Amino acid sequence: MSRRFDYLADVEVFVTVVEKGSLSAGAVFLATTPSVVSRAISRLETRLGVQLLRRTTRRLSLTQAGVLYLEQSRAAFSLIDTAERSIQGQEGALTGRVRLSVPTTYGHYRLPPLLCEFNRQYPQVRIELSISNRNVDLVAEGFDLAIRLGPLPDSGLIGRKLEDASLCVVAAPDYLRRAGSPLSVDDLVGHACLPFVMPSTGRVSPWLFREQGNDREWLPEAAIQVSDDVLGIVSLAEHGMGICQTYVFIVRERIQSGRLVPLLEQAVGRSRPFSVIFPPHRQLSAAARALIDFLTREVNPIHKTSEQ
Repeated sequence: MSRRFDYLADVEVFVTVVEKGSLSAGAVFLATTPSVVSRAISRLETRLGVQLLRRTTRRLSLTQAGVLYLEQSRAAFSLIDTAERSIQGQEGALTGRVRLSVPTTYGHYRLPPLLCEFNRQYPQVRIELSISNRNVDLVAEGFDLAIRLGPLPDSGLIGRKLEDASLCVVAAPDYLRRAGSPLSVDDLVGHACLPFVMPSTGRVSPWLFREQGNDREWLPEAAIQVSDDVLGIVSLAEHGMGICQTYVFIVRERIQSGRLVPLLEQAVGRSRPFSVIFPPHRQLSAAARALIDFLTREVNPIHKTSEQ
């Protein structure tokens, strides 16, 4: 019996080459050679009886027929992907793959115990975890979910809040022996503070305080500024370089062991939100939905207990 769709591999090659921008880039993504990719597209064009791509030594461009075929092919693959996701986990043990992007704060200090428990409950779900402070493009880069800090931007993404993470101000005992302890927020002006530059804006992130029931933002200035990875300010503070503001869940063990000392406790009480986000138009797999439900259910109880 002949197969009606035995050419689908060639269609996938065509879509990949267009999305990657060149035969060579498509070949790298597909782990093959440009000549194999070129032959696949030629076979597809021969089968369809039309030219899909204009190929020159410098660039690729779609013909009018190529534009139409690309649009329809993407829609078809999307339907197949949706069908696959909709049935995953319907029978027996939950299975599937979830691609998750998280910042270093969450990847190192929040997720490990959570993923251990999730893996115990769903051992056949494969988690592909990317730990980076770069805001990935969920759709273009093929991520199912991401955990992000701060209010959700008006980007069309759907989000579910995980927690409001409490902030604190800390310094190493060695630094405090040399410089003394600030008694108020205004005293910070005379200290070596460790600001963090937000990658999204290029600006220093303000420190958040609550004094006598009033919220206050204070902008730290210092000779040393950290960018890209917020965990850097904690490492510098631990080595006596100055004072930093960070999340309680990051420095709790350091405080308990005496490596860092909490400061200005009369001015704490502020927090920043973390949320799990996902594209609204994508049909989430059963595995992805299970992970979202698990995180939103488990993070807050852990957070509340650990803060007491």
